[in-house]
Amino acid sequence: MSYEKVLQANDLVIGTKQTLKALDEGIVSEVYIAKDAEYRVIYKVEAIAKAKDIPLLYVDSMKKLGKACGIEVGAATVALRK
Repeated sequence: MSYEKVLQANDLVIGTKQTLKALDEGIVSEVYIAKDAEYRVIYKVEAIAKAKDIPLLYVDSMKKLGKACGIEVGAATVALRK
């Protein structure tokens, strides 16, 4: 599953604010979005990634996504840098 790729990644952008900034800078290769995240939190990330043809991958849980990133809290979005 997608969590494995996040676990193995060396260069992550964690969180919605940071992901939006990285998307704006054009340094993102893939975006992971937790299905249980609130829409108001992730809709901009989703829209920008789609507009820039960046692959969007959905995972089930914010908590598991955060854990895969090595943080103690959930993460709504995570991006892999190019």
